[in-house]
Amino acid sequence: MSDSQNFPFTAIVGQEAMKQALLYNIIIPPIGGVLIRGEKGTAKSTAVRALASLLPERKSVKGCPFRCNFDDPDNFCSLCTERVSSGEELIPDMVRMRVVELPLSATEDRVSGTLDIEHAIRTGKRKFQPGILAEANGNILYVDEVNLLEDHLVDLLLDAAAMGVNYVEREGISFSHPARFLLVGTMNPEEGDLRPQLLDRFGLVVDVTGEGDMQLRKEIIRKRLGFEHNPKEFISSYNDSEKKLRECVVSAKSLADQIPIDDRILDIIVAITLRLGVDGHRADLTFIRAALASAALAGRTSISREDISRAAELSLPHRMYRRPFEEQHNDMKQVESWIMELYQDVS
Repeated sequence: MSDSQNFPFTAIVGQEAMKQALLYNIIIPPIGGVLIRGEKGTAKSTAVRALASLLPERKSVKGCPFRCNFDDPDNFCSLCTERVSSGEELIPDMVRMRVVELPLSATEDRVSGTLDIEHAIRTGKRKFQPGILAEANGNILYVDEVNLLEDHLVDLLLDAAAMGVNYVEREGISFSHPARFLLVGTMNPEEGDLRPQLLDRFGLVVDVTGEGDMQLRKEIIRKRLGFEHNPKEFISSYNDSEKKLRECVVSAKSLADQIPIDDRILDIIVAITLRLGVDGHRADLTFIRAALASAALAGRTSISREDISRAAELSLPHRMYRRPFEEQHNDMKQVESWIMELYQDVS
């Protein structure tokens, strides 16, 4: 997707939680993606597409249809592995990460790719036609109205995102390739929800609403009209702020690896997930990764209480236990009070 005519990310008014969730995933991709829920006209799609201009470059294998990570030979596709085995010296190619969109009309073959069975029978060699998952490798895969996507396709996407590999098998012939991507979904809850099992697979979930402040709503209208009147001039006016945020994201990616995770922080996070009765350990891992990303984005070298609070808001609400016909068993005010209590106890 070209970002030349996308609304600038730094021009988006409000929706701080949504912007933070997207940036956190760029800084620490293992967070596991983000689902953005909200009514129409709340800048969901605008924010995702605007993200393209902030994405960093990455080193891929030149000539590889799956753009394998040059620095990760253990996870090369079979084609790159064969090239290395034959003695070929692979050449690095710096490419920009980008946003790849998955249309709702996509079929399973279009998503996962197809094997040419006739060619295999005729020649004895596999021939694979890459799909959207191949295109998404190393990039962001964006699914608008993900709640309207067929459940088996959502399962396919989430499985590939979790394993980092797309595996295709037809008539006893198989092929696999790396599929390491950041999954971003947007949806309008009024049009139906995701099954709880699928909802839990998204690392972060953000609920967005229209701005209620009169001045902010006026600012949104002004900026949108300015963009529509002269996109090139409007985008140009945000070049400096976009560059500054891009540099901040690159710096945060490096800083995140240096921030220590001590027992003090782990005690707080594990205590909260235990009090909530959250099943499994996905919530704990997402929680700590989001807190790390928050600290790194702010340029901090340690995780603060503020980072823990921000991470909790994004990683826990969709995983809280809910009884039938009841509201969430624990709201975020309760979680915040626990964070304050636990942070003081371990300080």
